[in-house]
Amino acid sequence: MLVRMLRRVAGVAASIAVSAACSIGAEPTSEAQPGSEAATSGDTRWQYQLQGAVDTSVPARTFVVDLFDTPESVVEELKARGRTVICYVNVGASEDWRADSAALPAEVRGTELDDWPGEFWYDVRRTDLLEPFLASRFDLCREKGFDGVEADNVDGWTNDSGFDLTGGDQLAYNRLVARLAHERSLTIGLKNDLDQVAELEPDFDFAVNEQCAQYDECAKLEPFVRAGKPVLHVEYGLGTSAFCARTTGLGFESIRKPRDLTAAREPCP
Repeated sequence: MLVRMLRRVAGVAASIAVSAACSIGAEPTSEAQPGSEAATSGDTRWQYQLQGAVDTSVPARTFVVDLFDTPESVVEELKARGRTVICYVNVGASEDWRADSAALPAEVRGTELDDWPGEFWYDVRRTDLLEPFLASRFDLCREKGFDGVEADNVDGWTNDSGFDLTGGDQLAYNRLVARLAHERSLTIGLKNDLDQVAELEPDFDFAVNEQCAQYDECAKLEPFVRAGKPVLHVEYGLGTSAFCARTTGLGFESIRKPRDLTAAREPCP
């Protein structure tokens, strides 16, 4: 298992080095059509798509896509093309529209997330209920052939979750999430939770960050860079000219995306 894990970590790191010029415009744009030179030119940037049918022609080496909405055939296609494929899993909040959402009792659900209707924070102290629930989801991730997990909403302790969560509660839960992934030979990415990066970097294989440039928080991710681990970074509101030089200078793999995370993207050079 250790050998497989090391190979997966190396694959993620190698897959997301940036190699193509960024485009600057009002909105991210689609880039490549199947069979085009761009689609086969060895571009090693990443793609983040959670809405719509996955555009497998995007010239990226790493794809982060939804666990439930992405068919196994798409994962197989991407891997046949040499892509690393990461499953997006909301591990910190319920999503009412998921088929397995009723598997957890109401007592685990807290307040609704701001701006995200139908999502409710978990009481991450209830690992007696959450561990088997997440294990089932990660099993599905492995069965579909994904290489790793992007674990979302692992910072409930800094939000109005409806529970009296502490930093220690969050650290314990996030380490549980990492352990469940590694037990299945999956890599695991730390999503945001910037105030605990130093403590959690040893447990995670890469980082995923949203909008650290907009909020002037990118320096908090330096422990991942120093450890030689990838930082997958995305901005939504800023144009690429406002952040690319700064974040790629830090060693991040940076892109700009529309907030609804459709296929369009603008990668940094």
